Amino acid sequence: MFNEQVLALMEKAEKVVGERMNEIDRLIDRNQWKVIRAFQKFKVSDYHFAGSTGYGYNDRGREVLDLVYADVFGAEAALVRPHFVSGTHTIGTALFGVLRPGDELLSITGRPYDTLHKVIGKPGDGLGSLQDWGIGYGEVELLEDGSPNYEEIARRITPRTRVIGIQRSRGYSWRASFTVEQIGEMVRFVKEIKPDVIVFVDNCYGEFTELNEPTEVGADLIAGSLIKNPGGGLAPTGGYIAGKREYVELASYRLTAPGIGGEVGAMLGTTRALFQGLYLAPHTVGQAVKGSVFAAALFAELGFTTHPRWNDPRTDLIQAIRFTGPEHLIAFVQGIQQAAAVDAHVVPEPWDMPGYEHPVIMAAGTFIQGGSLELSADAPIREPYIAYMQGGLTYSHCKLGVLTAIQNMIDRKLL
Repeated sequence: MFNEQVLALMEKAEKVVGERMNEIDRLIDRNQWKVIRAFQKFKVSDYHFAGSTGYGYNDRGREVLDLVYADVFGAEAALVRPHFVSGTHTIGTALFGVLRPGDELLSITGRPYDTLHKVIGKPGDGLGSLQDWGIGYGEVELLEDGSPNYEEIARRITPRTRVIGIQRSRGYSWRASFTVEQIGEMVRFVKEIKPDVIVFVDNCYGEFTELNEPTEVGADLIAGSLIKNPGGGLAPTGGYIAGKREYVELASYRLTAPGIGGEVGAMLGTTRALFQGLYLAPHTVGQAVKGSVFAAALFAELGFTTHPRWNDPRTDLIQAIRFTGPEHLIAFVQGIQQAAAVDAHVVPEPWDMPGYEHPVIMAAGTFIQGGSLELSADAPIREPYIAYMQGGLTYSHCKLGVLTAIQNMIDRKLL
């Protein structure tokens, strides 16, 4: 399957990262225990897994799922639903829930992820975006070292600023993802300037990569996708919002309708998978983090620049690898696809994907369509040609994907 060069690289990388893997195992234990304690606290039983139809009135499984999520995330309340179609939808619901015409959203971690650009929109765009509804938007670029520009943030906060936006993950940018500790520092800074400001964190890719979550260091509202970390690879769809009770309630009115909120919503047979996915999430996230560490060590050995490096602290799943041209990038992504258990025969090519500003190539041989807790990789075809690898339900699959990608690049005489 692999030539001797690739196997030698594998053995060398695994020796280098040995102690780092032990640290990740200890993280998995702590987060797994935290989730199980939440299940026990709310006496989760098999009758909670029953489905509901119609309005979904008195769906005790749905209600307990919200309570468990809130407890795990150290929040007052949570809204966990299969009705969220994506992370972007979930984030949009949270923002529209708490913002009103005349308010301002200020992103203090630079330009958000590409798919949110249309949610923010432009004044009068007719799409129903935030700015189309008269909600102002501003952003503060990060400093060259990737840290927040606190001086500029202080200058940009005005009486109109209702929500401060923080993106935990790097998105399609060459910067470090923010740790929970760093997010806590941002929260304290902006609250000193404007105590009533709502701090919202896009938590996608970050759940269970650390011992704590942003809601435990002062964030008022967080949101994420269930086909990423907290779904554990089993959630078939959905998203979650967690935080202060009043803000979660406002978001629930945006998801359904004012006066209805989270009191209704048939779960349509998804409840068991959402519970079990959360139960598995600390383990599967740990497997994916191990895969990212392995990939970083291996590509560093080959002379490529990786971010984060294999021994850097991690606060999300994403492993960025900078290539020297589009040929390397495309060969890498296609190699990840070749290692998939599902659709390994499919050859991904760059295409104009809805919500993105550049052609994107995406390896996504997954059981859940677009499930990025599963081994996947994607990249916009633009300089400086960075591939973003994430996920892997098992460390073994992560290794297979990385090694296949390298072998693919060797076979094409790119290495």
